[in-house]
Amino acid sequence: MNDTGSTAEYDYLIKFLALGDSGVGKTSFLYQYTDGTFNSKFISTVGIDFREKRVMHRPRGADANARGQRVHLQLWDTAGQERFRSLTTAFFRDAMGFILLFDLTSEQSFVNIRNWIAQLQMHAYCENPDIVLCGNKTDLEDQRVVSEEKAKEMAENLPYFETSAATGSNVSKAIECLLDKVMIRMEQSVDKSQFPNMYQNHRLGSPMEVDEAGEDGKCTC
Repeated sequence: MNDTGSTAEYDYLIKFLALGDSGVGKTSFLYQYTDGTFNSKFISTVGIDFREKRVMHRPRGADANARGQRVHLQLWDTAGQERFRSLTTAFFRDAMGFILLFDLTSEQSFVNIRNWIAQLQMHAYCENPDIVLCGNKTDLEDQRVVSEEKAKEMAENLPYFETSAATGSNVSKAIECLLDKVMIRMEQSVDKSQFPNMYQNHRLGSPMEVDEAGEDGKCTC
């Protein structure tokens, strides 16, 4: 693709969905990643919201001089409350990766991780979608009730990160890990059309125009 200076140019549009109980810090986590800011005042997400960020992705171990892939990330923020669950699950099939968060100071949010994983296995675009598990609020160590050992046991084969939306600790690492996993899955897949809303080398004016582009925008190589 030739560079024309358009801000809408990227190689891939990839959507990630942040999931977890209400109050675990999903909104703060995404704001920390996209803006590097933290607001201590809790405002519960109503329904669905999203943040955006452009990143340059280079596969791990790739030559430093190799051209990176320009990725436009849409990071969808979901409401954790039960009354919004049907709306939340409607977005599962549109995401290529999932950031599953629990609160290290809340035993219940940790226990509910199994329910979220079951929901993902039922509603995501495939039975084994790419997920990273994040134990959030490491800055509140004195209030911690979930040990790292216990969390890793729950994670099993999922990458696990202990994060803080307040300080930014491991926030970028978690999302970069998820992006690595999704990009590897795409590269290894023969039929890339299986991926939801995966657009490659597509020039459009805004994310909403991308969404409205329909099947013609999908990579079917």
